[in-house]
Amino acid sequence: MGSVKIRDGVALAAIVMVAAACGGHEDHALPGGGGIPQPGGTLKVVGSGDVDHLDPSSSYTVVAYNLNRTWTRQLVTYPASNDFEKAIAVVPDVAESLPEISGDGRTYTFKIRQGVRWNTKPARQVTAADFVRGLKRLANPVQPSGGISYYTQTIEGMQEFFNAFQKAPKTAAGIAHFMAANQIKGVRAVDAATLEIRLTNKASDFLNIMALPFASPAPVEYEKFVPDGPDFRQNTISLGPYQIGNYQAGRTILLVRNPSWNQEADPVRHQYVDRIQITLGQESADVVQQLLEAGLSDLSWDQPVPTSAIQRLNGDPGFHVYEGSSLNPFLVFNLQSPNNNRALADVKVRQAINYAVNKVAIAQIFGGPRLNTVVEGAIPPGSIGFDADVKPYMVPGHTGDPAKCRTMLAQAGVSGLVLQFPYRTTGNHAKVAQSIAGDLGKCGITSNLIATSPDDFYGRYLSSVAKSREGKWDIGGPGWLPDWYGNNGRSVVVPLFDGRNYTEGSTNYGAYNNPAVNALIDKALTAGTESAAAGYWKEANAMIMADAPIVPVISQNVPTFHSSRVQNAVYSPLSQQFDYTQLWLG
Repeated sequence: MGSVKIRDGVALAAIVMVAAACGGHEDHALPGGGGIPQPGGTLKVVGSGDVDHLDPSSSYTVVAYNLNRTWTRQLVTYPASNDFEKAIAVVPDVAESLPEISGDGRTYTFKIRQGVRWNTKPARQVTAADFVRGLKRLANPVQPSGGISYYTQTIEGMQEFFNAFQKAPKTAAGIAHFMAANQIKGVRAVDAATLEIRLTNKASDFLNIMALPFASPAPVEYEKFVPDGPDFRQNTISLGPYQIGNYQAGRTILLVRNPSWNQEADPVRHQYVDRIQITLGQESADVVQQLLEAGLSDLSWDQPVPTSAIQRLNGDPGFHVYEGSSLNPFLVFNLQSPNNNRALADVKVRQAINYAVNKVAIAQIFGGPRLNTVVEGAIPPGSIGFDADVKPYMVPGHTGDPAKCRTMLAQAGVSGLVLQFPYRTTGNHAKVAQSIAGDLGKCGITSNLIATSPDDFYGRYLSSVAKSREGKWDIGGPGWLPDWYGNNGRSVVVPLFDGRNYTEGSTNYGAYNNPAVNALIDKALTAGTESAAAGYWKEANAMIMADAPIVPVISQNVPTFHSSRVQNAVYSPLSQQFDYTQLWLG
């Protein structure tokens, strides 16, 4: 899928103690069913682009997530498992156990696991103060975290801390001085081994937020460097089983064993291979696939399995397809467009177009039914609020019903629609646009297809308030990947459908705004339990689809491939790749 934002797969978009750090092992049932671990060797990874940021406080791509897994740790994390439901359930990491939560659901108390050490000289135990520092760094004025809103929305005083921090000098000394002189109201190191976090409201997804790499601790040494600056990138400090031995931007990343890491203090990672060599600059997915099949490399860094190779790979033990949870792509309506006498502001017109799209044809463009799941609701399978009964515009076979579309348009008193339809020229986007345009044509709707670069698609069309209001676009086909799975309404429904968030650069592209949906969002976000939140998200899902601000199309599953050397290949849904800390080489 490439080096893309976690939350938007098109736009921008772990368990069992086995081998000790000294190299010994025990015979355990492993998450990938891989047999007895064989330590040693160099895992070879090849691909195209660099990480967006090396600093975990700001890194926001799927490849960065997989890299972070090797050298950073969080209080809680996700386990390694090829069972999707297990892989999206939060488990303790640096914390000894899941936190104690106060009776009002707002105070979380974490106890730090002993034996988790920074690879400093001498090695040093991680402390609660390191986690306080890590949370503060999210709000720094030089490179604030792309996920900052998750923390400002939930942690007491985080928004005020962020606002004040933006006025601080953008130097290492200025940043360090501000962090020393200012506190986040809701975050406190009770002692070296106890961290207390107070929320503004109950939030059943708070542990999911704390499991993101953004919430990594930061050693005091990081105060010497501007966040994610060149000096930082050459002076990273590790808590995980590996440390960064060599980083050359855009060229190579070498990971070597971290001698300070202790298997007994890490319930989710292992240290089987000696080295992980990541070679960048290979822009061809076909060449990467050839290297893997020939055994010259072991894993792809960011290049997808070529669609043309999938039929040939069926039955190959190195080929796997894993469940995804995305709206990728979906069709969004510009509800602000003045075109066609503001026809798209009419819910009946949007409902009619929902019947038009042949979703199976689009699934075929992306490799067919094994690689794609047709979606009928605003929330895809694998995300909280998914409801298989929400399918108000489903057509048998998912092939579209142009006659129904024409009838509904006539009932709405609309004819001769001409829709401005920008699309990206990269990947399969042109084929998707042509397929949808053909479906709309059968309904009597003309599509004015506008070829764009990925940047222009968002910057000059979908995410531009002025261009949206001018009617420069009527429909578009973006995609969305959540930042995490399971209890993730904050990462799906909020960015796509909360009308209060509409502004320049918004991902609520069509400016959809229903106060009743917004009220359900608030109830879901402040629900005390995941089950209570799920009920509100399901209500929101049904209400959104009744309004038809989008046409959901497919959720893409993830094809992966590894060389024959790779053993115990365990998939990580959040990185969409095999977890480097689980595998060994045969």
